[in-house]
Amino acid sequence: MVIPPEVVVEDRIEQLKENTKRTLMSISNPIKRMKLIDTIQRLGVGHHFEEEIHEVLENLPQVLPDDDLYTVALHFRLRRHNGLHTHPDIFHNYLDTNGKFKMSSNDDIEALLSLYEASYLGTNDEDILTHAKEFTTRQLERLVSELNPKLGAKVLLSLGLPRHFRMTRLEARRYIEEYGNEDDHNPIVLELAKLDYNHVQSLLRSELVEVTKWWKDLGLMNKLSFVRDRHIECFIWTVGLLPDKKYSGGRIELAKIIAILLVIDDIYDIYGSYEDLVLFTNAIRRWDLSEMKQLPEYMKICYIALYSTTSEICDKVFKEHGLSVQPFVHQTWIEMVEAYMVEVEWMKSGTMPTFEDYIKNGITTSGTCMALVHLFFLISEGVTQENMRQLLVPYPKFFSLAGTILRLWDDLGTSKEEQERGNVVSSIQLLMKEENITSEEEGRKQILQLIHELWKDLNAELVTPNALLVPIIKVALNMSRTSQVVYEHNEESYLTSVESQVEYMFFKSIDI
Repeated sequence: MVIPPEVVVEDRIEQLKENTKRTLMSISNPIKRMKLIDTIQRLGVGHHFEEEIHEVLENLPQVLPDDDLYTVALHFRLRRHNGLHTHPDIFHNYLDTNGKFKMSSNDDIEALLSLYEASYLGTNDEDILTHAKEFTTRQLERLVSELNPKLGAKVLLSLGLPRHFRMTRLEARRYIEEYGNEDDHNPIVLELAKLDYNHVQSLLRSELVEVTKWWKDLGLMNKLSFVRDRHIECFIWTVGLLPDKKYSGGRIELAKIIAILLVIDDIYDIYGSYEDLVLFTNAIRRWDLSEMKQLPEYMKICYIALYSTTSEICDKVFKEHGLSVQPFVHQTWIEMVEAYMVEVEWMKSGTMPTFEDYIKNGITTSGTCMALVHLFFLISEGVTQENMRQLLVPYPKFFSLAGTILRLWDDLGTSKEEQERGNVVSSIQLLMKEENITSEEEGRKQILQLIHELWKDLNAELVTPNALLVPIIKVALNMSRTSQVVYEHNEESYLTSVESQVEYMFFKSIDI
């Protein structure tokens, strides 16, 4: 009997997981334990050890043996990243009499970088972390040109995109290569990361094949001339939101929903007449196939695609979790098309909305609430028919936070393209108008600052959650990370084109 190669790989992964787990739980030095946890999570295999990591971090002493800045900042960042509240007062020892951070002769670049990365997990009421961010940014920008090439590249990468903002799968791929070049790397952990990355990549490829087949079978490309082929882009989103292997089903279903959403978005933005859009909106409100009779042919095709796909997802949730979720799913689509219709009315009447009204409506048109509601039912555990309404009505605060970040990044990345396609309103132009900003560059800078402030509120949600909402809070964080990856493309930075992301995430495996 010949054992299939994938079985051999899976067995080896299990062996390496057990070895890594034993190492993590047997290390007595708390600082070495923290460094190993940090490495494991950066390599993209932290989800295999969630219970062990939580146990270690919960039981770490408040005062560590070597109470240096690097260690204190690492301790703070790891606990916050893993949803454990840690008070920022632990940084008070590093302030001078004026409350400003001070440089110590013992503080090296790694310590500054550790504090810099920790500062991005602060919340809006934690001024000390705001000061830490400003202080470390100044120091690192001042010193980076004096560093050796390897360390300088590391600092520039973090200044361009802090670790807290990086997309899990892309960062795992990048760091596996970096970690393998470190002299003190753990060969067992490195082998686990490589094998696991390739193993999950193989799974993602098979999921992409399934989504591609579904998209072709749906036939929207053949039936509707205006439909853009964006199902691969949709799948990038799902991998960003749900990077763990166990969420395979959730990725596939969400990719379908996003693909249909993009078609409907184009109908409201460009192709639908006002009268037809009113009919389509009313048909979605009633959610009845008999409503299709009054729709034009191209809208009938979209309506049946949406109706059948969402019905299949609701059936899947009922079979797997015993939950009847159709009313919640239907409501998200009503909210979507009504928000689209608000934009149509603005365009028709020549109304220029306020920045606040635009963002409030844009949270919905971004698809955030729609995606999070679907995923809440597809991936959450412990949800019952009784507590669903309590958890989702009204939507939790992190829905709107992630939605605002997504809307702002979308505008930063596509505002010129959208204007060419007929959408003249964006957050950048509205903010410039209200704040009397004459330079688009300055307007963009203020939008970026607003995104950073929203991240602080999102961080607060991570450390004060209802346990049942933890999985979907993590999805909201990942949505905010993926927004930046999808919409900010800079050839000189960590972020690259969608084509490069596809190549790295789905097709380019790591040499073992």
